[in-house]
Amino acid sequence: MKRKALFIINPVSGGKKKDGVPEIVEDYLDPNVFEYDVEFTTGIFHAHDLAKAAVGEYDVVVAVGGDGTVNEVASAIAETDTVLGVIPYGSGNGLSRFLSIPMDAQGAIKTMNAARIVTIDAGKANGQWFFNMAGMGFDAHISHVFAHGSEKRGFFNYFKSSLQEIARYKSQSYRIEIDGRYYNREAFMLSIANSSQYGNNAHVSPQASVQDGLLDVCIIRPFPLWRFPEMGLRMFTKTADRSKFVEIIKGRNINIVRTQPGPIHLDGEPQSAGIDININIVPHTLKVIVGSLYKY
Repeated sequence: MKRKALFIINPVSGGKKKDGVPEIVEDYLDPNVFEYDVEFTTGIFHAHDLAKAAVGEYDVVVAVGGDGTVNEVASAIAETDTVLGVIPYGSGNGLSRFLSIPMDAQGAIKTMNAARIVTIDAGKANGQWFFNMAGMGFDAHISHVFAHGSEKRGFFNYFKSSLQEIARYKSQSYRIEIDGRYYNREAFMLSIANSSQYGNNAHVSPQASVQDGLLDVCIIRPFPLWRFPEMGLRMFTKTADRSKFVEIIKGRNINIVRTQPGPIHLDGEPQSAGIDININIVPHTLKVIVGSLYKY
């Protein structure tokens, strides 16, 4: 019996044109395995609404876009039997890279044909889902700058904005409770990692797993500005956890109290939050098609 798939295409994610995606799907999706439909989103949360309506009607819902599109779709099908597929078209594609999903559309669709399915954990921050990474501090500040500026997304522009903003960004004090233990920390950045990386193969928590029932609380302490290139290099060489400026604590239930409200991000998408943020892991919550090189 064929599986039914719905491809949800975000035409604006990652600044990449996707007009030709339906033709690529037609050419590479195995007709002996799938029958399918295609929908283009028309605005924010439309992907979520389409995915939610697809539960029970489709076996697989495919997010065609970046981490934000993946979050919208996955949030709608989490804790159901509907399977997530991903064709990465974003600027970072953090979760897709972690799950070894090919970065080209043809390869990602061939991965779908193989239908290697695993069940992964997800996080919730103040009741909202995230599947790859949540955070506050400098990375949330940069996400906020991007959302309210004219810069296009992409690694180069992200790096350029980071250089422009880092000199004037002020670290914050955080009171962090992790599974009943308390930590007072001054942090430049506080990342809550389900997978190991932000995107573009920049790994903040190299030992993170989406299947261990834990979140990695990554505390990046204030560091001298001249060490910024070193910190970046460590992320791309999977050695961030060896830096004296990085502390990683694993846990299930996390409460963070900071000195002032401001930006946070969930899977790279910025929003505002208050001083008190409650985060927890929800184990075994999302079925997803992964690449052949993903190890679990």
